Amino acid sequence: MAAALAIWGASGSAQSPNAFGVPSADKPQPSAGIPAVQGSRAQGWLGQGRSEVLARHGIVATSDPLAAQAGLDILRQGGNAIDAAVATGAMLDVTSQNDTGIGGDLFALVWIAKDKKLYALNSGGWAPAGWTPEFFAKLPPQPDSGRGARGAPADGANLAAATGRGAARGVPGNGVNSATVPGAISGYDALLKRFGTMGFKETFERAARLAEDGWGLAERRHSDLRNATNGLKNDPDSAKTFLVNGETPALYSIIKNPNLATALRMIQAKGRDAFYKGDIATAIVKKVQDNGGVMTKEDLATFESEWTEPISTNYHGYDIAELPPPGQGMAALEMLNILEVCVPKMNMNLAKLGPSDPEYWHLLVEAKKLAYSDLHAKNGDPKFSKVPVKELLSKEYAATQCGKINPEQASKPAVTGGREGGTIYLTTADRWGNMVSLIHSVFGVYGSRATVGDYGFVLHNRGSAFSVDPRSPNVVAPHKRPFHTIIAGFVMKDGQPLMTFGNMGGSVQPETHAQHMVNLIDLGMNVQMTTDAARFTHNQNSNVLSLEQNLFNLVGAALKGKGHDVRSVTGGSVGGYQGILFTRDPRLPEPTFDRRAATDDLPVNGVYRAGSDHRKDGQAVGW
Repeated sequence: MAAALAIWGASGSAQSPNAFGVPSADKPQPSAGIPAVQGSRAQGWLGQGRSEVLARHGIVATSDPLAAQAGLDILRQGGNAIDAAVATGAMLDVTSQNDTGIGGDLFALVWIAKDKKLYALNSGGWAPAGWTPEFFAKLPPQPDSGRGARGAPADGANLAAATGRGAARGVPGNGVNSATVPGAISGYDALLKRFGTMGFKETFERAARLAEDGWGLAERRHSDLRNATNGLKNDPDSAKTFLVNGETPALYSIIKNPNLATALRMIQAKGRDAFYKGDIATAIVKKVQDNGGVMTKEDLATFESEWTEPISTNYHGYDIAELPPPGQGMAALEMLNILEVCVPKMNMNLAKLGPSDPEYWHLLVEAKKLAYSDLHAKNGDPKFSKVPVKELLSKEYAATQCGKINPEQASKPAVTGGREGGTIYLTTADRWGNMVSLIHSVFGVYGSRATVGDYGFVLHNRGSAFSVDPRSPNVVAPHKRPFHTIIAGFVMKDGQPLMTFGNMGGSVQPETHAQHMVNLIDLGMNVQMTTDAARFTHNQNSNVLSLEQNLFNLVGAALKGKGHDVRSVTGGSVGGYQGILFTRDPRLPEPTFDRRAATDDLPVNGVYRAGSDHRKDGQAVGW
């Protein structure tokens, strides 16, 4: 008992020196040291952290409560799911520059109920016209410090393997020469102009006001900022924008970004041209060129988002859609194909094995290694490289991979690769049946850590995913888009929309997409349980298999016996999920209204069910 009391206070005091979780200099996150155990629910799976959120008029799920509420406000005002997605994303651009921002990229899958069609938007920015392997060969060597997920330094050898280059002479991991043209604002504009009912004026308003008024610094973002502080100090504009007197702001302190508010107000007034052709563009180019980069106003002014076609496969009767290359969604689909085709050939069944059986996890991990090997060997910008998506996503191709899985022995990946990063994922749905699955990122934690100071936003470091190896389909070239980690998912059944889903977190995304689909389809989990259940992540470079702690305790020893190099990790290693499921009520007719008519107050002909990851700060909200 005395030992327990010592935790709580000095001199035998029964009172914590951090009452109400107020941080102190010696305990910046005081809850971490409390020896409590987790409580349980009263119904369903007792390990589930919260109930699903159910709503009919509209619903939003993302990794920040303020952003989710911003999207919900738009839905209540009569906006549709597309308007709400932009408002949600804009709020994240303010509160979450550790993961995203207007200096990042954006991709989306959009279901339009009136058209009965799923659309795909690629708004990943392209390389400056001056980017070539020769340009980077002439740059002075730069260590790749602080590029890893959640602020952890990345390993130079792993980076070389991942990108086909040496860490010192390739595309830098940070600084202005890691930044391609930011695509996010163009993506917002494309969404609003094609499918929205509102413009930047309405959808950016709440975000702009928050940037002016300030918001509280929550736990996860405080942790990211602490880990990134030394890197941010290297750029005076970053230090001025994100730090206080050169140090990390205190947990729960009020953060403001008036310069970002200015940028958002300019975009409200002048649209995308303010960013790509106006004063913001001028500031971006100045920042880059003053620091040894070659981005020009022409690179920005000529950039456009691209509407493209989703890629998909059928898994046990459900059509799973992903974004096409240069994103890595094809790896999730190939992994599912391998599981569907190969597991029965081994006289096994994932549903019967279940997640308490080590063999279940072994099969998932081995399928992942095969899919990621193809991904890292063959992915690139399809405008520059031939990516054999159709072949890789065929069931026939999956069948050729079955012999590579040994049920008793872990394998070594044939092709290495993989990058960590920070991302946000958001999803929205409205009372007319429109649904949006959107992902938006500055890649590394605080991106390039080079900030456009006059306008308060960091440039992403997406260009660091390029290779300088001329044999690679991902070799850097002028106006080429790099290998992209960020992907958004969508599920259809018999031609009807069923679910939006995504899982932020760099290279973990395809493997977690597949895990969620197995959870939902094979095991029958609900849209909240799938994220509360433990997950794995496998490093394609080091061949280390990481299991969340409770999963490690359950199956770690058995997997080690099969030859896996197993580690126990926290939830920070497996990213963050959000999802919305639509369940139609067969008693109600299909809606027959115009998507731009905001006068019909009837809710959708069914109910939305949403889940949000407890590993992040967010929530699902609806009305």
